[in-house]
Amino acid sequence: MENSGFFALISRMRYIGRWGLMRGSYDENVQEHSHMVAVLAHALAVIRRDVFGGEIDPNAAAAAALFHDVSEILTGDLPTPVKYYNPEIMSAYKKVEEVAERKLLGMLPERIRSSYEPLFESGLPEDMRAVVKAADKLAAYIKCVEELKAGNREFLLAEKQTKQAIEKIELPEVGYFMENFMPAFGLTLDELSFSVD
Repeated sequence: MENSGFFALISRMRYIGRWGLMRGSYDENVQEHSHMVAVLAHALAVIRRDVFGGEIDPNAAAAAALFHDVSEILTGDLPTPVKYYNPEIMSAYKKVEEVAERKLLGMLPERIRSSYEPLFESGLPEDMRAVVKAADKLAAYIKCVEELKAGNREFLLAEKQTKQAIEKIELPEVGYFMENFMPAFGLTLDELSFSVD
């Protein structure tokens, strides 16, 4: 029997905080974020397939999204303003993420490694990568909307910038989600309530 720390490290995603430079009304960790990105990637893939007639596997999109920030187990979450400060930093950080992914994949027994390689960002086909990145951006936007709803003005600029980035995404499923599902995130629980007959 092989002894691998892969899944033990995956479970530590819950210790990696997000939005490190922002004062949030509630904390968010990478594990929680990855779950939301998986839900959103699945939804975007379903919309692409069922509404727009595209060819994509929603279950594969959800699985890829669960692992989209897996490198942060080893790198931590670098704040967006630092990560995207200039092309040199962005390129260097991308290389660090790739090394972290290879290190994590190398921890898996060879017999199952090939099943996980396609889930890591470096192994994703371009169409799947685009859906996961869009879901990641939507999850960030939802966090901003929820913070503003809680009265936290710290997220005003982040909300504006994230919405602008989403509007530039050229995927019809993203526009469909924004129009049909996003408004509900601004509602209170009472406004969201439904009756069970």
